[in-house]
Amino acid sequence: MAQQLHVELVAVEEKVWSGEAEMVVARTTEGELGVLPGHAPLLGQLVEPSQVRIKQAGGQQLAYDIAGGFLSVTGEGVTVLAESATPATPAR
Repeated sequence: MAQQLHVELVAVEEKVWSGEAEMVVARTTEGELGVLPGHAPLLGQLVEPSQVRIKQAGGQQLAYDIAGGFLSVTGEGVTVLAESATPATPAR
């Protein structure tokens, strides 16, 4: 089994999603960032509006539209703190 990240996606009013993932992709003011297990700690400001994508084991991907907030990467995992986060509608 591949290494996993513990991911928490939290909006102002609620915890939106929490679980294990293989990768998290987010767009910060410094550019698009892909976070894998073992990534160096960092704190980034999310671009507004943007999208956070969470790749789970087995290839399933979750996407959330984000308004403002921050991405925090620590040794324990990834936390996305957003003003609002809603499930993204799939592109057709």
